[in-house]
Amino acid sequence: MLRKIVHLFFGVVGVVLGAKFAPTLFALIKLDYGVFKSTIFGGLLGFSIFILATIWLVDYVMTLIRWFEERMLRTPISDVMPGIVGMILGLIIAYLLENAFMQLPIVGSVVQIFASVLLGYLGFTIFFRKREELLAIFSGRLGRDKDKDKSSKQLTRSGEAKLLDTSVIIDGRIADIVKTGFLDGVLIIPSFVLEELQHIADSSDALKRNRGRRGLDILNRIQKELMVKVQIMEIDFEDIQEVDSKLVKLAKKINGKVVTNDFNLNKVCELQGVGVLNINDLANAVKPVVLPGEEIIVQVIKDGKEHGQGIGYLDDGTMIVVEGGREYIGSRLEVLVTSVLQTSAGRMIFAKPKLLERAL
Repeated sequence: MLRKIVHLFFGVVGVVLGAKFAPTLFALIKLDYGVFKSTIFGGLLGFSIFILATIWLVDYVMTLIRWFEERMLRTPISDVMPGIVGMILGLIIAYLLENAFMQLPIVGSVVQIFASVLLGYLGFTIFFRKREELLAIFSGRLGRDKDKDKSSKQLTRSGEAKLLDTSVIIDGRIADIVKTGFLDGVLIIPSFVLEELQHIADSSDALKRNRGRRGLDILNRIQKELMVKVQIMEIDFEDIQEVDSKLVKLAKKINGKVVTNDFNLNKVCELQGVGVLNINDLANAVKPVVLPGEEIIVQVIKDGKEHGQGIGYLDDGTMIVVEGGREYIGSRLEVLVTSVLQTSAGRMIFAKPKLLERAL
Protein backbone atom coordinates (compact mmCIF):
# COMPACT_ATOMS: atom_id res chain seq x y z
CA MET A 1 0.00 0.00 0.00
CA LEU A 2 2.80 2.39 0.93
CA ARG A 3 4.58 1.71 -2.36
CA LYS A 4 1.41 2.62 -4.29
CA ILE A 5 1.13 5.89 -2.35
CA VAL A 6 4.74 6.80 -3.22
CA HIS A 7 4.06 5.96 -6.88
CA LEU A 8 0.93 8.10 -6.79
CA PHE A 9 2.89 11.01 -5.27
CA PHE A 10 5.39 11.02 -8.13
CA GLY A 11 2.50 10.66 -10.60
CA VAL A 12 0.72 13.71 -9.17
CA VAL A 13 3.96 15.70 -9.36
CA GLY A 14 4.23 14.65 -13.01
CA VAL A 15 0.64 15.73 -13.71
CA VAL A 16 1.19 19.19 -12.18
CA LEU A 17 4.50 19.80 -13.96
CA GLY A 18 3.21 18.40 -17.26
CA ALA A 19 0.02 20.48 -17.23
CA LYS A 20 1.95 23.65 -16.47
CA PHE A 21 5.06 23.38 -18.64
CA ALA A 22 4.21 20.92 -21.46
CA PRO A 23 2.16 23.36 -23.63
CA THR A 24 4.93 25.97 -23.36
CA LEU A 25 7.54 23.37 -24.24
CA PHE A 26 5.54 22.20 -27.28
CA ALA A 27 5.17 25.80 -28.44
CA LEU A 28 8.94 26.28 -28.30
CA ILE A 29 9.50 23.29 -30.52
CA LYS A 30 6.69 24.36 -32.90
CA LEU A 31 4.14 21.78 -31.74
CA ASP A 32 1.57 24.33 -30.59
CA TYR A 33 -1.38 22.99 -32.47
CA GLY A 34 -4.17 20.51 -31.81
CA VAL A 35 -3.86 18.24 -28.82
CA PHE A 36 -0.41 19.61 -27.86
CA LYS A 37 -2.06 22.82 -26.63
CA SER A 38 -4.18 20.85 -24.15
CA THR A 39 -3.16 20.96 -20.51
CA ILE A 40 -4.87 17.59 -20.06
CA PHE A 41 -2.55 16.02 -22.59
CA GLY A 42 0.42 17.67 -20.89
CA GLY A 43 -0.72 16.34 -17.49
CA LEU A 44 -1.14 12.79 -18.81
CA LEU A 45 2.24 12.97 -20.50
CA GLY A 46 3.91 14.24 -17.32
CA PHE A 47 2.19 11.51 -15.31
CA SER A 48 3.45 8.78 -17.65
CA ILE A 49 7.00 10.12 -17.78
CA PHE A 50 7.28 10.51 -13.99
CA ILE A 51 5.81 7.07 -13.28
CA LEU A 52 8.31 5.39 -15.61
CA ALA A 53 11.28 7.56 -14.68
CA THR A 54 10.93 7.19 -10.91
CA ILE A 55 10.50 3.40 -10.67
CA TRP A 56 14.13 3.10 -9.46
CA LEU A 57 13.66 6.01 -7.06
CA VAL A 58 10.68 4.43 -5.30
CA ASP A 59 12.86 1.73 -3.68
CA TYR A 60 15.20 4.33 -2.18
CA VAL A 61 12.25 6.36 -0.89
CA MET A 62 10.70 3.21 0.61
CA THR A 63 13.97 2.35 2.36
CA LEU A 64 14.19 5.86 3.79
CA ILE A 65 10.58 5.75 4.98
CA ARG A 66 11.07 2.33 6.61
CA TRP A 67 14.23 3.52 8.38
CA PHE A 68 12.47 6.63 9.66
CA GLU A 69 9.45 4.57 10.76
CA GLU A 70 11.60 2.12 12.73
CA ARG A 71 13.46 4.96 14.44
CA MET A 72 10.21 6.64 15.42
CA LEU A 73 8.72 3.40 16.74
CA ARG A 74 11.78 2.76 18.91
CA THR A 75 11.83 6.29 20.29
CA PRO A 76 9.40 7.10 23.15
CA ILE A 77 6.71 9.64 22.22
CA SER A 78 7.83 11.80 25.16
CA ASP A 79 11.20 12.19 23.42
CA VAL A 80 9.78 12.83 19.95
CA MET A 81 7.29 15.55 20.93
CA PRO A 82 9.89 18.17 22.01
CA GLY A 83 11.70 17.64 18.70
CA ILE A 84 8.49 18.17 16.73
CA VAL A 85 7.72 21.34 18.69
CA GLY A 86 11.24 22.61 17.96
CA MET A 87 10.87 21.86 14.24
CA ILE A 88 7.55 23.75 14.10
CA LEU A 89 9.13 26.74 15.83
CA GLY A 90 12.01 26.67 13.35
CA LEU A 91 9.62 26.63 10.39
CA ILE A 92 7.64 29.51 11.90
CA ILE A 93 10.83 31.57 12.19
CA ALA A 94 11.68 30.75 8.58
CA TYR A 95 8.19 31.85 7.49
CA LEU A 96 8.54 35.16 9.37
CA LEU A 97 11.85 35.78 7.60
CA GLU A 98 10.39 34.99 4.16
CA ASN A 99 9.98 38.65 3.11
CA ALA A 100 13.58 39.43 4.01
CA PHE A 101 14.87 36.46 2.05
CA MET A 102 12.72 37.23 -1.00
CA GLN A 103 14.29 40.71 -1.24
CA LEU A 104 17.55 39.06 -2.25
CA PRO A 105 18.05 39.21 -6.01
CA ILE A 106 18.05 35.94 -8.02
CA VAL A 107 18.77 33.59 -5.08
CA GLY A 108 15.94 34.77 -2.80
CA SER A 109 13.66 31.74 -3.30
CA VAL A 110 16.58 29.31 -3.01
CA VAL A 111 17.72 30.93 0.26
CA GLN A 112 14.16 30.74 1.59
CA ILE A 113 13.94 27.01 0.91
CA PHE A 114 17.38 26.39 2.40
CA ALA A 115 16.56 28.47 5.50
CA SER A 116 13.30 26.57 6.06
CA VAL A 117 15.07 23.20 5.92
CA LEU A 118 17.96 24.39 8.11
CA LEU A 119 15.84 26.08 10.79
CA GLY A 120 13.44 23.13 10.92
CA TYR A 121 16.35 20.73 11.35
CA LEU A 122 18.04 22.86 14.00
CA GLY A 123 14.78 23.28 15.90
CA PHE A 124 14.17 19.52 15.96
CA THR A 125 17.77 18.67 16.94
CA ILE A 126 18.11 21.27 19.70
CA PHE A 127 14.76 20.54 21.31
CA PHE A 128 15.30 16.76 21.03
CA ARG A 129 18.70 16.85 22.70
CA LYS A 130 17.61 19.31 25.38
CA ARG A 131 14.29 17.55 26.04
CA GLU A 132 15.15 16.60 29.64
CA GLU A 133 15.96 20.19 30.58
CA LEU A 134 12.82 21.46 28.82
CA LEU A 135 10.64 18.91 30.59
CA ALA A 136 12.28 19.84 33.89
CA ILE A 137 11.49 23.54 33.28
CA PHE A 138 7.83 22.87 32.51
CA SER A 139 7.40 20.42 35.38
CA GLY A 140 9.12 22.65 37.93
CA ARG A 141 11.93 20.21 38.66
CA LEU A 142 14.75 22.37 37.34
CA GLY A 143 15.77 23.68 40.74
CA ARG A 144 15.72 20.23 42.30
CA ASP A 145 17.73 18.79 39.42
CA LYS A 146 20.34 21.52 39.86
CA ASP A 147 20.61 20.64 43.54
CA LYS A 148 21.11 16.99 42.61
CA ASP A 149 23.78 17.95 40.10
CA LYS A 150 25.55 20.02 42.76
CA SER A 151 25.50 17.14 45.21
CA SER A 152 26.78 14.81 42.49
CA LYS A 153 29.61 17.22 41.71
CA GLN A 154 30.50 17.41 45.40
CA LEU A 155 30.69 13.64 45.52
CA THR A 156 32.80 13.68 42.38
CA ARG A 157 35.25 16.20 43.81
CA SER A 158 35.64 14.39 47.11
CA GLY A 159 35.68 10.88 45.62
CA GLU A 160 33.35 9.63 48.34
CA ALA A 161 30.60 8.00 46.29
CA LYS A 162 30.32 4.24 46.78
CA LEU A 163 27.49 2.64 44.78
CA LEU A 164 26.09 -0.58 46.23
CA ASP A 165 24.78 -3.21 43.84
CA THR A 166 22.05 -5.72 44.63
CA SER A 167 24.36 -8.71 45.17
CA VAL A 168 26.53 -7.01 47.79
CA ILE A 169 23.46 -5.81 49.72
CA ILE A 170 21.95 -9.31 49.78
CA ASP A 171 25.35 -10.80 50.74
CA GLY A 172 25.22 -8.91 54.05
CA ARG A 173 28.95 -8.59 54.75
CA ILE A 174 28.86 -4.95 53.66
CA ALA A 175 27.28 -3.98 57.00
CA ASP A 176 30.14 -5.51 59.01
CA ILE A 177 32.75 -3.92 56.72
CA VAL A 178 31.15 -0.49 57.15
CA LYS A 179 30.95 -1.02 60.91
CA THR A 180 34.72 -1.62 61.13
CA GLY A 181 35.38 1.68 59.33
CA PHE A 182 37.22 0.23 56.35
CA LEU A 183 34.59 1.62 53.98
CA ASP A 184 33.96 5.31 54.46
CA GLY A 185 32.36 8.09 52.44
CA VAL A 186 28.80 8.17 51.15
CA LEU A 187 27.01 4.91 50.37
CA ILE A 188 24.67 5.43 47.42
CA ILE A 189 21.76 3.11 46.69
CA PRO A 190 20.28 4.00 43.27
CA SER A 191 16.51 3.79 43.01
CA PHE A 192 16.73 1.09 40.32
CA VAL A 193 18.80 -1.13 42.67
CA LEU A 194 16.23 -0.62 45.42
CA GLU A 195 13.43 -1.52 43.00
CA GLU A 196 15.22 -4.74 42.01
CA LEU A 197 15.72 -5.60 45.68
CA GLN A 198 12.01 -5.04 46.39
CA HIS A 199 11.12 -7.18 43.37
CA ILE A 200 13.28 -10.02 44.74
CA ALA A 201 11.70 -9.64 48.19
CA ASP A 202 8.24 -10.01 46.60
CA SER A 203 9.22 -13.10 44.59
CA SER A 204 7.07 -16.23 44.73
CA ASP A 205 10.23 -18.29 45.19
CA ALA A 206 10.89 -18.72 48.92
CA LEU A 207 14.68 -18.61 48.63
CA LYS A 208 14.67 -15.42 46.54
CA ARG A 209 12.08 -13.86 48.83
CA ASN A 210 14.21 -14.54 51.92
CA ARG A 211 17.34 -13.16 50.23
CA GLY A 212 15.49 -10.01 49.19
CA ARG A 213 14.13 -9.46 52.70
CA ARG A 214 17.59 -9.99 54.18
CA GLY A 215 18.92 -7.34 51.78
CA LEU A 216 16.26 -4.86 52.95
CA ASP A 217 17.13 -5.66 56.57
CA ILE A 218 20.81 -5.01 55.84
CA LEU A 219 19.96 -1.60 54.33
CA ASN A 220 17.82 -0.83 57.39
CA ARG A 221 20.71 -1.71 59.66
CA ILE A 222 23.20 0.42 57.73
CA GLN A 223 20.87 3.43 57.77
CA LYS A 224 19.83 3.24 61.43
CA GLU A 225 22.68 1.63 63.38
CA LEU A 226 25.88 2.58 61.57
CA MET A 227 27.46 6.02 61.55
CA VAL A 228 27.74 6.38 57.79
CA LYS A 229 25.89 8.57 55.31
CA VAL A 230 23.48 6.63 53.11
CA GLN A 231 21.83 8.32 50.14
CA ILE A 232 18.95 6.94 48.04
CA MET A 233 19.54 8.47 44.60
CA GLU A 234 16.34 8.91 42.58
CA ILE A 235 17.69 8.29 39.09
CA ASP A 236 17.03 5.93 36.22
CA PHE A 237 18.20 5.36 32.66
CA GLU A 238 15.13 4.35 30.69
CA ASP A 239 17.14 3.54 27.55
CA ILE A 240 19.05 0.81 29.46
CA GLN A 241 17.39 -2.40 30.64
CA GLU A 242 20.10 -4.17 32.66
CA VAL A 243 20.59 -2.98 36.25
CA ASP A 244 24.36 -3.64 36.09
CA SER A 245 24.68 -1.45 32.99
CA LYS A 246 22.73 1.33 34.71
CA LEU A 247 25.03 1.05 37.71
CA VAL A 248 28.16 1.37 35.55
CA LYS A 249 26.72 4.39 33.72
CA LEU A 250 25.80 6.11 37.00
CA ALA A 251 29.28 5.43 38.41
CA LYS A 252 30.77 7.09 35.34
CA LYS A 253 28.42 10.05 35.66
CA ILE A 254 29.28 10.84 39.29
CA ASN A 255 32.82 9.45 39.22
CA GLY A 256 31.99 6.94 41.96
CA LYS A 257 33.07 3.40 42.76
CA VAL A 258 30.92 0.29 42.53
CA VAL A 259 30.85 -2.01 45.56
CA THR A 260 30.00 -5.57 44.53
CA ASN A 261 30.80 -9.25 44.87
CA ASP A 262 29.63 -10.08 41.33
CA PHE A 263 32.55 -11.37 39.24
CA ASN A 264 31.00 -10.36 35.90
CA LEU A 265 30.14 -6.84 37.07
CA ASN A 266 33.69 -6.55 38.41
CA LYS A 267 35.09 -7.29 34.94
CA VAL A 268 32.67 -4.91 33.19
CA CYS A 269 33.68 -2.10 35.57
CA GLU A 270 37.35 -2.74 34.84
CA LEU A 271 36.72 -2.69 31.08
CA GLN A 272 34.71 0.55 31.36
CA GLY A 273 37.35 2.23 33.52
CA VAL A 274 35.07 2.42 36.57
CA GLY A 275 36.48 2.00 40.07
CA VAL A 276 35.27 -1.20 41.74
CA LEU A 277 35.53 -2.56 45.28
CA ASN A 278 34.98 -6.32 45.33
CA ILE A 279 34.03 -7.80 48.71
CA ASN A 280 35.33 -11.24 47.69
CA ASP A 281 38.73 -9.75 46.82
CA LEU A 282 38.79 -8.08 50.23
CA ALA A 283 37.91 -11.36 51.95
CA ASN A 284 40.72 -13.19 50.12
CA ALA A 285 43.16 -10.39 50.89
CA VAL A 286 42.61 -10.53 54.66
CA LYS A 287 43.00 -14.30 54.93
CA PRO A 288 46.09 -15.21 56.93
CA VAL A 289 49.13 -16.12 54.87
CA VAL A 290 50.29 -19.68 55.50
CA LEU A 291 53.71 -20.82 54.30
CA PRO A 292 55.08 -24.34 53.83
CA GLY A 293 56.73 -25.54 57.02
CA GLU A 294 54.36 -23.73 59.40
CA GLU A 295 52.42 -25.58 62.06
CA ILE A 296 48.69 -25.10 62.53
CA ILE A 297 45.92 -26.81 64.47
CA VAL A 298 42.89 -28.01 62.54
CA GLN A 299 39.87 -30.19 63.23
CA VAL A 300 39.47 -32.97 60.67
CA ILE A 301 35.76 -33.29 59.87
CA LYS A 302 35.53 -35.61 56.87
CA ASP A 303 37.53 -37.82 54.53
CA GLY A 304 39.02 -36.53 51.28
CA LYS A 305 38.83 -37.71 47.68
CA GLU A 306 42.11 -39.62 47.80
CA HIS A 307 42.72 -42.66 49.98
CA GLY A 308 43.61 -41.78 53.56
CA GLN A 309 43.04 -38.04 53.20
CA GLY A 310 41.19 -35.96 55.78
CA ILE A 311 39.55 -32.57 55.24
CA GLY A 312 39.47 -29.68 57.67
CA TYR A 313 38.79 -25.94 57.53
CA LEU A 314 40.33 -22.83 59.04
CA ASP A 315 38.14 -20.20 60.70
CA ASP A 316 38.09 -18.15 57.46
CA GLY A 317 36.80 -21.12 55.44
CA THR A 318 40.10 -22.13 53.84
CA MET A 319 40.12 -25.87 53.15
CA ILE A 320 43.01 -27.98 54.45
CA VAL A 321 43.75 -31.40 52.94
CA VAL A 322 45.57 -33.57 55.49
CA GLU A 323 47.50 -36.53 54.10
CA GLY A 324 46.83 -39.54 56.27
CA GLY A 325 44.26 -37.57 58.24
CA ARG A 326 41.33 -39.92 57.69
CA GLU A 327 41.94 -41.79 60.93
CA TYR A 328 41.79 -38.50 62.85
CA ILE A 329 38.27 -37.52 61.72
CA GLY A 330 36.41 -35.80 64.57
CA SER A 331 39.50 -34.71 66.45
CA ARG A 332 41.74 -31.65 66.51
CA LEU A 333 45.14 -32.26 65.07
CA GLU A 334 48.42 -30.36 64.82
CA VAL A 335 49.57 -30.45 61.21
CA LEU A 336 52.57 -29.28 59.24
CA VAL A 337 51.90 -27.31 56.04
CA THR A 338 53.54 -28.90 52.97
CA SER A 339 52.19 -26.68 50.15
CA VAL A 340 49.66 -23.95 49.40
CA LEU A 341 47.59 -23.87 46.19
CA GLN A 342 45.81 -20.69 45.05
CA THR A 343 42.89 -21.41 42.70
CA SER A 344 40.05 -19.34 41.22
CA ALA A 345 37.76 -20.90 43.83
CA GLY A 346 40.03 -19.85 46.70
CA ARG A 347 43.06 -21.10 48.61
CA MET A 348 43.78 -24.76 49.41
CA ILE A 349 46.34 -25.90 51.96
CA PHE A 350 47.99 -29.33 51.91
CA ALA A 351 49.42 -30.62 55.15
CA LYS A 352 50.42 -33.76 57.01
CA PRO A 353 50.08 -34.66 60.69
CA LYS A 354 52.98 -33.44 62.78
CA LEU A 355 52.96 -36.77 64.58
CA LEU A 356 54.14 -38.43 61.35
CA GLU A 357 56.93 -35.85 61.01
CA ARG A 358 58.10 -36.63 64.56
CA ALA A 359 58.01 -40.36 63.85
CA LEU A 360 60.28 -39.82 60.86
